[in-house]
Amino acid sequence: MSWIKEISYTDATGQLKKIYDRIKGPDNNVDNVLSIHSLRPHTLVGHMGLYKNVLHNSNNTLPKWYLETLGVYVSSLNQCSYCVDHHSIGLKRLLNDDIKFQEILSCLSKDELQNHFKYQYLAGLQYAKKLTLSHHTITESDIHNLREQKLSDGEILEINQVVSYFNYVNRTVVGLGVNTDGDIIGLSPNDSDDAKNWSHS
Repeated sequence: MSWIKEISYTDATGQLKKIYDRIKGPDNNVDNVLSIHSLRPHTLVGHMGLYKNVLHNSNNTLPKWYLETLGVYVSSLNQCSYCVDHHSIGLKRLLNDDIKFQEILSCLSKDELQNHFKYQYLAGLQYAKKLTLSHHTITESDIHNLREQKLSDGEILEINQVVSYFNYVNRTVVGLGVNTDGDIIGLSPNDSDDAKNWSHS
């Protein structure tokens, strides 16, 4: 499942078992991207708190499918197939439109964003690319460009946090050799109204 030791749900005890019980999916499944933290459960708590609030919180105002799209795009740019696989399925479920899903996935994988996206959605993805691949070139003018596309500062923050989160998790996954063996692809903590509900479905 990875290049370092992990503790399975079956072998977990104490605090780790309590955390696993909060995040597990069907058949006590714990995604490998989460069990990678098992030797340091406090980092798993930090990861889940960030993930749930950045991507799955009802106080976000940008559509969840768009936030998920940002995650798939950043993961594609970072060549993190694990996150592309997981979050593509999440995106497909959110869209509930196979044609639109294939169009989006195609333009993201080919990095031809303008073929599907316009205005604020295109601008947010362009910002995501710059922050992911050349963050040192970001200036205040990039924020002004997003505002000109009618994105509020709160929505700009949402985009920034999703992009930053996926850069973090992509590097966790790629840097520790995490793979999808044993995972149920596409599960997520979908109760967006309850920030403390981490269970996956």
